[in-house]
Amino acid sequence: MNKITLENYRCFGERQTARMAPLTLLVGENSTGKTSLLALIRALTDLAHHSKIPNFKEDPYDLGSYDEIAHVRDGRGGRAKTFKAGFTFRTNHKKAALTNFDFTFRDIGTAPVPIRRQLFRGKTWIDESYSTDRRSTMKVGTSRGIWEVNLPGRTDRPIVVRGDSLHPYSLIFLMDAVREDERFGVTVKPIQNSLPISEEDYKQLATLADCQLGIGQPRAFASAPVRSKPRRTYDPARPSQDSEGDYVPMLLADMFSRDTRAWTKLKSSLERFGSLSGLFDEISIRRLGKRESEPFQVQIRKFRGRRKGPQHNLIDVGYGVSQALPVITELLGDNKTELFLLQQPEVHLHPRAQAALGSLFCEVAEPDRQLVVETHSDYLLDRVRMEVRDGTAGLKPEDVSILFFERVGLDVKIHSLRIGKQGNIEGAPNAYRQFFMEETTKSLGL
Repeated sequence: MNKITLENYRCFGERQTARMAPLTLLVGENSTGKTSLLALIRALTDLAHHSKIPNFKEDPYDLGSYDEIAHVRDGRGGRAKTFKAGFTFRTNHKKAALTNFDFTFRDIGTAPVPIRRQLFRGKTWIDESYSTDRRSTMKVGTSRGIWEVNLPGRTDRPIVVRGDSLHPYSLIFLMDAVREDERFGVTVKPIQNSLPISEEDYKQLATLADCQLGIGQPRAFASAPVRSKPRRTYDPARPSQDSEGDYVPMLLADMFSRDTRAWTKLKSSLERFGSLSGLFDEISIRRLGKRESEPFQVQIRKFRGRRKGPQHNLIDVGYGVSQALPVITELLGDNKTELFLLQQPEVHLHPRAQAALGSLFCEVAEPDRQLVVETHSDYLLDRVRMEVRDGTAGLKPEDVSILFFERVGLDVKIHSLRIGKQGNIEGAPNAYRQFFMEETTKSLGL
């Protein structure tokens, strides 16, 4: 994801664009829309890559119904009738052309539902919308012309065909049966003096349409701002991912019992981070019986020089370890997740551990593994700046984006900041870090 655009969404009124990068940090005061942006990113990727209509009430984000999501304008403007959002990404490699997804939402009942979607790359584009007579209409274009796709029948809801899913574009009109024989009542008609659609046009449109399909690609991982409470004893259960990380002890125990190689690899990575952060030096699973079905405990050990300290139950070593464990397990685990949306991962962590998280984020972020992190931690942000400056994690300045959320009247403006080669923040407005400057001035008695 290279950039995201939004308009009339929550506290964001005017259309604006924010730059995204392999590592994107969201900073700013409370209630300035950082979590709302995380929710929107997940919604857009669900729509674009999985044809899934977003549920804006799904954990860990509950944004309410349409009335709570659409922007309320100042004065007599009232609530926006629609809101728009989209994103741009580059497929395969850096030299590939940018692909753009844009969506328009309106209320159907009380829920926000997409009523228009646009997909375009260069001069090739697909535009589908829902008209007032409940007919789904589509127009497509290439460098050779523009065509109108006439779809049979009417729909009860915009674009929706079953449950909470949308038609993948490629299944609507890019089938052999559709091509001009009208057996399914679908026709492709040239408009604006265009030539009849050709096989080459179909190929270009099919290539574009197929980029929306997320077959085999997991959804974005979204973590809650506060993770699950540790337990003294766990009963084995099938691990099923959740935003609070309640599944992580089950995942670790299952790996410990069934996949020694994977457990050894993950255990080593967890302990490396634990040592650097000061949280722990060793993590282990203690079975309370001989069978896998019997209860187990997660145990933590701290070393004291060359001496190993005693093992402690996870619940007895402070809240920070249990709060960090779900996040670092997801990041260090051998999974195919390509997008991580993290809310305040520094919660309950000492500044040393917060800084270590910054190093970890720089280590795992890459073009095909994107992290979007909402944070209030200066220690985390400063560590990222130093990692970029020193080149220790391999991230270049352009691989990091800092989005600063500034409240302007009733709206919020997103500033896209960069880190320079010397680790300095570039492009910051006057309001950036204003509070800290004022506090420093007071502390110096100036």
